[in-house]
Amino acid sequence: MKKNLIIYLTVIGLIGLLSSCKKDGTNVVMTTSPVAPTIKTMPNLTLQRLNGTATLTFTGTPVDPGFDASANYFLEACAHGNNFADAVTVLSLIQDTAMKITVSDLNGILLKKFPADQVSSVDFRIRSVLVRDAGTGVPSFVYNSAIKTADVTIYGLPRLDLIGSGIDQKIESALGDGKYFGYVKLDLTKPFTLKDPDLGTIYGAAGSALAVDGTPISALSDPGNGWYTLNVDTKALTYQLVGYRIGLVGSATANGWNTPDTPMDYNAATGTWYITTDLIDGQIKFRYNDGWSWNLGWNPGKTALVHNGDNIDVTAGNYTITLTITQFAAPETGTFTIVKN
Repeated sequence: MKKNLIIYLTVIGLIGLLSSCKKDGTNVVMTTSPVAPTIKTMPNLTLQRLNGTATLTFTGTPVDPGFDASANYFLEACAHGNNFADAVTVLSLIQDTAMKITVSDLNGILLKKFPADQVSSVDFRIRSVLVRDAGTGVPSFVYNSAIKTADVTIYGLPRLDLIGSGIDQKIESALGDGKYFGYVKLDLTKPFTLKDPDLGTIYGAAGSALAVDGTPISALSDPGNGWYTLNVDTKALTYQLVGYRIGLVGSATANGWNTPDTPMDYNAATGTWYITTDLIDGQIKFRYNDGWSWNLGWNPGKTALVHNGDNIDVTAGNYTITLTITQFAAPETGTFTIVKN
């Protein structure tokens, strides 16, 4: 039997389409006003680690092109107002009436785009793609739901919050094994305890050991106020504080080549050390804990910082300096930026 195929296409708006197809006496007609999918309901998106195995359900309605068609559905998310220019796919299914995902899986996906342990405004949409119908010549078409915006709280690595230290800070467990580490800024006048936000457990000191509901932990009198590394093991009930000072030294600084060095601050979000300070004509280097066993200066090509490298020449002015330590263990290496304000 001879087969005739007639397709009429008319662009309606951005993606509206009217098409008809006749094959063996069967007409396939796409309406001039296809109905896009919708997001009907969204779950509570305050995600918590303790509920990691719980199931979240996004419900929606399917696309209606005016004829029976197969479609693939994608639940997508992006930062509010980003217009899905940098979207992440949450789910990909062949239906959108009950799109299900566990708390832990959703958290892991959103962590790729959004910060942990704070509220983010997130846009969601369902993108439907009509599947090409073999033999009809009808191509695939995409229809997006209206955007739904929600406040989302994503949890990060297991953490212990410092309570009483005067600033919001935390240490984290990279492996979730009860061993926590972080850089913390301490003040001798502000002893602190450690709180597990998931369990509500409070840790303090019992002499040199860690203890549940122990006494507040203080900075060390030597070296006093400033940055420390803090290691905690909640299973072995141990903790260790070690002074951790990264500073500028050199003839361009206030103390010259003498101690104490001009201290830098730490940005936990970027993992960099930074300072805005006045310098005079002279030279600088970077040191750890005011000592020469660990120091960074120019490599021979002046492209990076290396152990015992050359002094860095500067002219007088106010500068913002950022240091990235690429390798702390000997031989130490790093990079830096220096901007005259």
